[in-house]
Amino acid sequence: MTRKTYLSLILILGSLTALGPFSIDMYLPGFPAIAKDLNTTVAEVSLTLSSYFIGISFGQLLYGPLLDRFGRKKPLYIGMIVYVLSSLACAFSTSIDALILLRFIQAVGSCAAAVASRAMVRDLFPIEDNAKVFSLLMLVVGVSPMVAPTVGGYVTAGFGWPWVFVILGAMGAILLVVVYLGLPESSVPDRTLSLRPRPIILNFLSVAKIPVFYTYSLCGALSFAGLLAYVSGSPLLFMEIFSVSEKEYGWIFAFLSIGLIGASQVNSLLLNKFPSNQIIFVALIGQSVIAFVLMLGTWQGWLGLYETIGCIFIFLCCLGFNFPNSSALSMAPFSRNAGSASALMGALQMGCGALATVVLSLFSNHSSLPMTIVMISTSLLALLLMIVGRRHIQSFA
Repeated sequence: MTRKTYLSLILILGSLTALGPFSIDMYLPGFPAIAKDLNTTVAEVSLTLSSYFIGISFGQLLYGPLLDRFGRKKPLYIGMIVYVLSSLACAFSTSIDALILLRFIQAVGSCAAAVASRAMVRDLFPIEDNAKVFSLLMLVVGVSPMVAPTVGGYVTAGFGWPWVFVILGAMGAILLVVVYLGLPESSVPDRTLSLRPRPIILNFLSVAKIPVFYTYSLCGALSFAGLLAYVSGSPLLFMEIFSVSEKEYGWIFAFLSIGLIGASQVNSLLLNKFPSNQIIFVALIGQSVIAFVLMLGTWQGWLGLYETIGCIFIFLCCLGFNFPNSSALSMAPFSRNAGSASALMGALQMGCGALATVVLSLFSNHSSLPMTIVMISTSLLALLLMIVGRRHIQSFA
């Protein structure tokens, strides 16, 4: 593989991976405006995030077997078309219930990109390079939290929140063309795989019972839930509690994302000296400590705007070390059914994330304490699982 081909694949796969985060981050500054236009509350608008995460969780289980059965690109095309059409429909929503439903459909479309990109990393690159490739993908994905909320803030302020979804639809259409022209088919369709429910369930169970998979995929999923708790709670935290503007919120969100992306790139260097499982373990310890400080400081009222930003920045740095390594180790045991493994890993992530956002919506009390409680709870659970799960892992550690 030439360097040009390598970089081209990273860019396309990274863009596919970033489609979901863009769909999450870009409309966050518009929460107050959406609530006003649809005659509802910011807490109700946050349910559009929950429905999106539920849609991704469900959709990934749907696409996993399809990617193994029909190859990577055909199911990807279908998902991208669904994404484009539903994004445009979101722009014309006239009620919060309609927007919640359309966000679910939008998520089902977008998750094809996430599942296919992870499976294609396993297809196209040597297994020993997967952790580094995932770190590079996070560099591309990092454009989302750095750019999307800032752009979304300016678009919402200048043109209104519906235009955010028009832009997302246009991005999906452009990416569909790029995939068609520039991405090779990386897997031969496996006609022996059945699409009947029983064989699909048995296939997922065969993936889930492998200690390497369930340990690292659940560690990543729980950490991801902490991330989405922050994402879901951040509009309330910054725009209502600390009274920053839509544009200022976008810049704060962009700055904080530097921690996540910067750490993922430092991770590539650390992999030259340390194994992935050691990096995850240390990152989970740091993540748990800083989440505890954030929760305690919020509870006692010790933290102002800048102190809160500092704690969240460190928390996201720990996630930047966690995600690439947990993804690579989760996928390591699989080749033939990499699509199903990718789907199950993504479903676990989004399922935990959906649960976190629902909890925040239910226990919203106009403070950031519920957000910090979810962040510390998921961090400690991930650390405990890592300690217990490592005892059952015999290989791929």
